[in-house]
Amino acid sequence: MNAVRQKFSSQADPRLLGELRAIAREEGRQFQAVLEQALREFVERKRDATPRAEVMAHFQASVEKNRRLGELLAR
Repeated sequence: MNAVRQKFSSQADPRLLGELRAIAREEGRQFQAVLEQALREFVERKRDATPRAEVMAHFQASVEKNRRLGELLAR
């Protein structure tokens, strides 16, 4: 089953595009597939790099709760 694709136009460093084309050629894949994989991995990495708000709230609460302990351990 093929996913729906949306065409778009952009510009990129010619060397970077050349590297992507070389990877596609070496792996026997279509350029489009390699580009989509690169985009997907980039988005996932960016999304996963930001802690969720509730995680940060718990972290901040823990820091506040244990501030005195942190000060004592820092001596």
